Amino acid sequence: MELLDAMTQAAKGIKAQGVRMRVISENMANADATADSVGQDPYRRKIVNFKSVLDKVTGQRTIEVDRIVPDKSEFVLKHEPGHPAADKNGYVRTPNVNPMVEMMDMREAQRSYEANLGVIDIAKSMLMRTLDLLSR
Repeated sequence: MELLDAMTQAAKGIKAQGVRMRVISENMANADATADSVGQDPYRRKIVNFKSVLDKVTGQRTIEVDRIVPDKSEFVLKHEPGHPAADKNGYVRTPNVNPMVEMMDMREAQRSYEANLGVIDIAKSMLMRTLDLLSR
């Protein structure tokens, strides 16, 4: 039944965006995590990559998490001469996490999550209405 297929598609979108929100939360939690000593890397931001997969049962394309990869952008340097991880010039490498970018990504993931939840609610309502009509 097509309504159940729509609900399945939306559930897969919810699952994928849930993973994305978890990774963004991890990035935010580690935004200030520096290395313990000189020469070590601080926390490196992670990015979720999605892939489109053909559902052979329904013939529709669905979205899934492909992989979670590290962001290759440069670390941010802060001048903190007293820090244990400071180099000879007093600079400490800090995570490549930009809280503004993470908040925008989180908001986008949240909206997608909510949209998929709305699809499930509407499909469920239509299915219940159909059952009511058939039972009369």
